[in-house]
Amino acid sequence: MLIEIDFNSSEAIYVQLQNQIIMGIATDMIREGDTLPSVRQLADTVGINMHTVNKAYSILRQEGFIQLDRRRGAVVAIDADKAQAMLKLREKLAILLAKGCCKNIGREDVHALVDEIFDEYRR
Repeated sequence: MLIEIDFNSSEAIYVQLQNQIIMGIATDMIREGDTLPSVRQLADTVGINMHTVNKAYSILRQEGFIQLDRRRGAVVAIDADKAQAMLKLREKLAILLAKGCCKNIGREDVHALVDEIFDEYRR
């Protein structure tokens, strides 16, 4: 798994880390049951603080993308609560669509963009 952190980005490092792991799962680069690097290993490899990695892993666990196991560490384990995931997706998507609407981005443009992005994922 290749993690690239943009230290000049306004986006928090733990968010970048979270997003890259989620994208790795969605694109099948990381699979259910795979073990992620330990907090210490990932922090050393990427050159970031262990607390930053720990925060990203903790949020991924809360959001149902990984499980934390004392023996195996962080393991990809997707929580399949579709109803809850749809609710969260709707909340985030509503804001993004409102922003797009303000910039005169139409329904057809959004549909084309969603189709294009979905084609990149394994599901």
